[in-house]
Amino acid sequence: MARAAARITGRLAWPITAVAVVALAVLVLPLVALVVRAPWAELPELLASSAVLEALVLSFGTAVLATAICLVLGIPLAALIAHAEAWPTLSRRLLRAAVTVPLVLPPVVGGIALLMLLGRRGLVGEWLDRAFGVTIPFTTGAVVIAQVFVALPFLVFAVEGALRSSDRRTELAAATLGASRWQVFRHVTLPLVAPGVAAGGVLCFTRALGEFGATITFAGSLPGTTRTLPIASYLAMQTDPDEAVALALLLLAVSIAVLLTLRDRWLPGATA
Repeated sequence: MARAAARITGRLAWPITAVAVVALAVLVLPLVALVVRAPWAELPELLASSAVLEALVLSFGTAVLATAICLVLGIPLAALIAHAEAWPTLSRRLLRAAVTVPLVLPPVVGGIALLMLLGRRGLVGEWLDRAFGVTIPFTTGAVVIAQVFVALPFLVFAVEGALRSSDRRTELAAATLGASRWQVFRHVTLPLVAPGVAAGGVLCFTRALGEFGATITFAGSLPGTTRTLPIASYLAMQTDPDEAVALALLLLAVSIAVLLTLRDRWLPGATA
């Protein structure tokens, strides 16, 4: 009986395995084709061009800044969601939905929404333009804002998962000893969820680095100002496909490196 149970739990039926292999092929084969058809001999020259280096520096700089902003904003928001268990059901669901929407929203729609908020005729952008002469769209700052918009949920849910799986008894002990809520959060909670914060930050950085739709809609494609690596890769497909493939390989390499670094920690509660 035990051997039969082990056979059942240790192996899948062949139709399930076959379909799973097909699904894996759907995910992997396009990436394999990208690697196989890459112009490896010309790759160093393509990646060393001034346009690519310009886009690379801009992308990494804005992604780092966006990640820093997401850390400042996302950790408190994750704590709020994790401690919203006592809220009314509707309020709790609305809060989670508000954080989840950027994950499922088409990025172009996010860019349009940002324009409606911060554009020269937007709800806030019109006031900024009239009062301070500040115009946000089609600037480097617009790139950062677009990246924060699409990447923030990744950090929030990674940290929330870490908060929910952490041992609350340490926090209760600190509070019993007289620590304030801020002291408990700073000296107890944050160290407990540090791995989740690190994983969320890395995922956030990778998502910001690969952002395209909201960025090109809200920030445009100005060389040296808003033309990030994904935008440069898209534009290169129309004039120099080899350069586009080289940029795609660079982004793919960064993504794979991030996933290998996380070692399964992109899933809340997962361990290496």
